Amino acid sequence: MPDIRKHRGPGPQDPIYFGPEARADLTAAVSDLSWLFSRGYADASALKLVGDRYKLVERQRIAVLRSACSDAALANRRSREIGTAVLRGRALRIDGFNLILTLESALGGGAILSCRDGSYRDLASVHGTYRNVDETRPALELAARYLAEWGAGPCTWLLDSPVSNSGRLAGLIREVNPDWIAEVVPNPDAVLVQPGDLVASADSMILDNCGEWVSLARALVGAGVPDAFVTDLQ
Repeated sequence: MPDIRKHRGPGPQDPIYFGPEARADLTAAVSDLSWLFSRGYADASALKLVGDRYKLVERQRIAVLRSACSDAALANRRSREIGTAVLRGRALRIDGFNLILTLESALGGGAILSCRDGSYRDLASVHGTYRNVDETRPALELAARYLAEWGAGPCTWLLDSPVSNSGRLAGLIREVNPDWIAEVVPNPDAVLVQPGDLVASADSMILDNCGEWVSLARALVGAGVPDAFVTDLQ
C-alpha cells in the first residue's frame, strides 16, 4: 500500500506505551540492557531477556534498544561530544534523514526518546522510501532558525541516495536555506565517520566511530518544541 501519511505523529498506543505509568519499567529496562551490553551480551538475546522480564511490547522493545548502550560506548561518545555553545563558526555535517525524522516526529507529537547517551531518537523509520509530511518544512525552518542563531556553518546535509525522494528533499533543504549544501550520497554513514567537520547525528554506529559530534536533534527540540512528547529513559 502507498504511504499516505500526512504527519509524523505518535502511534495509536504511544501515550500508553511511553506515558508516565510506563516510564519506570522502560527506564529499568534500558538500565538492564545497558548492563548486559557492557558485559558483551548480543543485542538480540539481551533484548529478549530484558523485554520478557518487563513484559514489553515490540514497540517498547525497539525504544529500549535504541536508548541503551554499554558503559564503554557511553564514555566514548561523551568524550567527543560538544554543545551548541561552541557551534559558532564550526562547519557541520548533518545526518539528514536522522535529524529530519526526529524533528518531524517532535513537531507532529510523536514519541521522542531521551536516551542513555543524551541523544534524542525517534521511533520513525525509513524503509527505502521517504515521504514529505506536513512537518517537513517546519522542521527545516526550525533547524535554519536555530543554526543561524548559534552561528553554525557552513552546513552540509547528507541524504541516502537509495531512499526514494531523497533528491526532492535535498531540493527542499536548499530552498529553505540557500546557504546550505544538500548532498545525496550512497552511504552517509561512511562519510560521517571519516575525519573532518563536526558531525550532527544520533545514529549509534556513527557516534561510536566519528570524531567530534553534537546532539543537534536534542538541542533543536529543546529550543523549538518545548511541548514535545519526550520520554526520558536515561
